[in-house]
Amino acid sequence: MNARLALLGTVAPGVAESEVFRLALQHAVGELGALGGMIHLRGPMSALRLVSTAGLPAALTRDWEIIDQEGPLAPARALHEGSGVWVPLKPTEQATVTLCPNALSIQDVLSTSHAPSTPHAPSTPHALSTPHTPDAEWPGTGLAALPMYSGNRTTGALSVLMGDGGEPAPEHWEFLRAVIAWAQDRMVHARPPTGPSQLDAPSSERVRQALKEVSVGSWDWNIRTGDLIWDEAALGLYGTRPQDFTGKVDDWMRCVHPDDLAPTLAAADRAIREGGVFEAEYRVRKLDGGWGWTQARGRATYDDHGEPLRMIGVGWDSDEPRSARDALGRALRHMSDGFLAVDDDWRITFANLEAERTLGYSEEELFGCLLWDLPTAQQVPGLEIRCRQAAAAEKSVGFDVRLPNGRLCHLRLVPGPDGRTIYFTDVTEKRRLEEDRRSAEHAAAERAARIGELTAALAKATTSKDVVDAVARRVLPPFEATGLVVQTVECDRLHTVGSVGYPEDILALLDGRERTEPSPLWDAIVAGAPLFLSSPREFAARYPELADLPARAGKQAWALLPLTASGHTFGICAVTFDHPRRLTDEERTLLTATSALVAQALDRARLFDAEHTRSRELQRSLLPRDLPTVPACTAAARYLPAGQGMDVGGDWYDIIPLSGGQVALVVGDVMGHGLPEAATMGRLRTALHTLADLELPPDEIMSHLNDIVGAMGEESYVTCLYALYDPTTRVCSIARAGHPPPALLHPDGTVLFPALAADPPLGAAEPPFETTEIPVPEGSVLALYTDGLVESSKREMDEGMAALAEVLRTSHADGTAKDLEHLCERVTSALLPADQQAADDAAFLLARLHALPSSRIASWPLPDDPRAAGQARSLIRDQLAAWGLQALTPTTELLASELIGNVIRHAKGPLRLRLLHGADLICEVFDGSLTMPRIRRATDTDEGGRGLQLVTALSQRWGTRYTPTGKCIWTEQPLRTTPDPTDDERPSDHALERMFLGLAGLGEDFDGDLDALAFGEQEL
Repeated sequence: MNARLALLGTVAPGVAESEVFRLALQHAVGELGALGGMIHLRGPMSALRLVSTAGLPAALTRDWEIIDQEGPLAPARALHEGSGVWVPLKPTEQATVTLCPNALSIQDVLSTSHAPSTPHAPSTPHALSTPHTPDAEWPGTGLAALPMYSGNRTTGALSVLMGDGGEPAPEHWEFLRAVIAWAQDRMVHARPPTGPSQLDAPSSERVRQALKEVSVGSWDWNIRTGDLIWDEAALGLYGTRPQDFTGKVDDWMRCVHPDDLAPTLAAADRAIREGGVFEAEYRVRKLDGGWGWTQARGRATYDDHGEPLRMIGVGWDSDEPRSARDALGRALRHMSDGFLAVDDDWRITFANLEAERTLGYSEEELFGCLLWDLPTAQQVPGLEIRCRQAAAAEKSVGFDVRLPNGRLCHLRLVPGPDGRTIYFTDVTEKRRLEEDRRSAEHAAAERAARIGELTAALAKATTSKDVVDAVARRVLPPFEATGLVVQTVECDRLHTVGSVGYPEDILALLDGRERTEPSPLWDAIVAGAPLFLSSPREFAARYPELADLPARAGKQAWALLPLTASGHTFGICAVTFDHPRRLTDEERTLLTATSALVAQALDRARLFDAEHTRSRELQRSLLPRDLPTVPACTAAARYLPAGQGMDVGGDWYDIIPLSGGQVALVVGDVMGHGLPEAATMGRLRTALHTLADLELPPDEIMSHLNDIVGAMGEESYVTCLYALYDPTTRVCSIARAGHPPPALLHPDGTVLFPALAADPPLGAAEPPFETTEIPVPEGSVLALYTDGLVESSKREMDEGMAALAEVLRTSHADGTAKDLEHLCERVTSALLPADQQAADDAAFLLARLHALPSSRIASWPLPDDPRAAGQARSLIRDQLAAWGLQALTPTTELLASELIGNVIRHAKGPLRLRLLHGADLICEVFDGSLTMPRIRRATDTDEGGRGLQLVTALSQRWGTRYTPTGKCIWTEQPLRTTPDPTDDERPSDHALERMFLGLAGLGEDFDGDLDALAFGEQEL
């Protein structure tokens, strides 16, 4: 049973109702081993109409075509009882309802079920059967009937005639119910035939006459009594003679084709229940015994309670439209495209001539054949899967398939209610033309895209190198070129701007080539037109003196494109190939158009290169070329311009050596980017150097700078930080104006930002400025920077300062901080990545600060009287001997004596002497006066004024600086630690003094005065 139900389940929804009934009966009879089966459906009024049979001959079922649904027969009982009914058949019991309502006996049933039937004269309908053998017994024979439903309403009954098996077992009843349920489900999806558009039912005699004239029959059916009225046209339409017409609806039911009766009755029943229009197309038997197509249309009327009364309608012959459809079939038969019709099981029901030719079989051979069994279909990969998927989706679909003969065919599958239609067309040539068209369109689109990409790349190119790189990336690959040379004309010589795919020796040969020398490059430039050479043979024929050049360069074809901008040809772009290449006209046009874009970009880039060179030279001249080497610190610095531009701005850094081993560390920022800002930066840097040389404190230097910036106008905005480091005290004095604080990396890896006074920027500040002193451990790294290093549109300054501190800590931990150059690179890559364009200039200075050991420092207080000079000479001799600098003793004694003598004569105490042993020997004399000594030229009669000239002659450098208690006069002498072999021949101290006094222009009479004043009672 399960196998039969599973087999029924494979039947797709949408099949015709007649096919549903046929399958239901076949499986019911087969499963129960019955003799046959019948299906009756409700008709109008109280009639049940036989719509399908299985296993029973027509002679046996003729009188069962219409039975009373209220009568005692098994189908009627099952219908009004609403359950299964078993009616045994016993020929000896006259009162028992028999199978046949006429005189046909059960013996006749059995005999006709197994042998050809013989006609029997009918008797009165619904009479009891008269057995042929009265004494015969027929145990177990009977009818089993079950009702059929549509929703909650019974619509008919299914009956099976059992032989000797007796009443069906319970499982057989369950199987019959399952078959009926399956049939009811499929009947829901079956589509009844539909008719033309709505037409109101005729009611008057005048309309009836008009309908008669146009061969349209009218009918009036009394739904309650079953009476039926046909006019003359309707009688002819439905193949009924007037004398045979009984005036009952049974007359109409008898003339309808059995396959069309069930859907037509269902349409009428639906129209009555829903109050809609009844319309149907069905076949009826004509007077000549044949079948003809008709269409009917009508509408029901209802009483006050909504109960149906009558249905009035019209009918007309539709054979002519059917003939048109047949004509359509003949057209399909001869159409140029292949056409197949298949049923729900994919069996071929129609094939036209083109389909026969393509598949290799005649229509007779194809009819009923399973589509997938055809060799052609089997040789097309995936055809069955794609067709079944399309059918399951119930949507039209088209796709291309490759036939075994190599031809390309477009197949279109269109699903329908009774099967599917398949169209296929040979599209080999069409697809080839479409492919050619698409290839041409694709090539054109690619060319347009390449031009667009090249234009965009050239628009972004700022330097000549950028232009060459853009051409190499965007032009060479599409043309399969392997070489590129771009040259410009300079003083009637060719200068190579850039190249790709050429060895150095060939570039050296091409570079600097003069106009008078034979060259295809010069020929293209002079002519101002492209020159194309397709092979080495063509090249050698035109330039025999350069015949060896293609082999040496490894090139075998050339496209020489002159570069012209503003009406002037200034260069050449050579695109070369490593194989012979004859360019098409389209390719030559494209390369020529490309050369115009390259010329414009290169002309602009050359101007940028010139401006860039000048700006870089200006920037180099404004910033320190090399950081000075000073004992107090080891330094490294970077200047990073903002993005692409002139690479010149207002950020600067500086290291300024000062007296006493001190060093000034400076960083500043002029707001803006460009030449005006760079000029302002240069002026401020020069002013700062001058102020620093005056040995002014940091706060006073800031005040002077503030005045200078204020005089420049309101548009100037400058920040600056000035740090003064004293290696003798290990103290750094810092003053700033609107600038970020420095970062200090301690030897233990700690990073801190000193808390400095937040003075406004220069030009907006109100002096005085504040100076902050911070102790600096030996070996600490001081990082000075501008805001461009730590601040951007994506990062706040606090975040940038934290990132800088992290880089310094990490570098100290892994040892990178030991090399300041490497530390600079690490800071740059971390805070200003190369792939991110900065919006502001950035400058930063890293300085590792060194202290002067106390063993290299000697300081003594001296009395404020002439005896101080003698004491100083004694102290100097002893200290320089301890330092191994005896060679500097005489000069140092003389310098100290002169400086102390000046203090005794012109200044006031307290007096102090200090020696510093660093990279140079520094001698410092401190006093309590603010009077600065000035050097002047003394005349022959002057008794003084030559002391500072003596100091200038004896020292490498000297100067004066203010101190909190007065001033300091200092001198520097280069160290000479190795003994001079001529020391034994050196003059005495007194002779050395007299020699320098002579150089200074002093007379012998001055000697006594000098001895008395400067040296006291001690002799030189």
